[in-house]
Amino acid sequence: MKSLLILSLIILNQISFPQNDDWANLNRYKQENLNLSPPVEKENRVVFMGNSITEGWKISDPDFFIENSYINRGISGQTTPQMLIRFRQDVVNLKPKVVVILAGTNDIAGNTGSSTLEMIEDNIKSMIEIAKANDINVILCSVLPVFDYPWKPGINPSEKIIELNSWIKAYSESNQIIYVDYFSAMVDARNGLKKEYSKDGVHPNSEGYKVMKPLIEEAIKKLIAP
Repeated sequence: MKSLLILSLIILNQISFPQNDDWANLNRYKQENLNLSPPVEKENRVVFMGNSITEGWKISDPDFFIENSYINRGISGQTTPQMLIRFRQDVVNLKPKVVVILAGTNDIAGNTGSSTLEMIEDNIKSMIEIAKANDINVILCSVLPVFDYPWKPGINPSEKIIELNSWIKAYSESNQIIYVDYFSAMVDARNGLKKEYSKDGVHPNSEGYKVMKPLIEEAIKKLIAP
């Protein structure tokens, strides 16, 4: 009777709490990574790590990545703990000279549960430490301004984004990391994303990416000689 009760509890637990077998979405770029050749001599490979803002950049301006040795590893909806889990597979193993990290907005939106700013900061620091341990230069980007998330209205993210960006900038300066300030170039009077740069107030449109492009190119040039 006791063993039957235990078995029933196990089955009930499995039914009530289904598990996501690929929470960090390691399969998203698994095959592309396998197909990717090692960098050739003098190749200035750069990996862009991020969420939908990064992933959408390749859709909006594919030539930006094709014409350069830029590899896009953005995944829509992702938070910093998910990026941290896949950082070795999607960044380190690709052997880039530079990684561009743009992360944190989905944590503030609560996409994978509640996150404090300290938790976000710790995950970003861990990604940076892994990169440095593997001789990969880091470019750290500010979170883009958001007044309200369409899928999570009413949580007033702008103050948290400003606070997180303040930490990102200070951490970059104290650790000799290049900081790219997208926020200041794209923010409106209410600390949201300017309407001309986005349809939904979160994701850049083609005009938004045009603002971001020269900022990141300038940063990359500081680390990679032409």
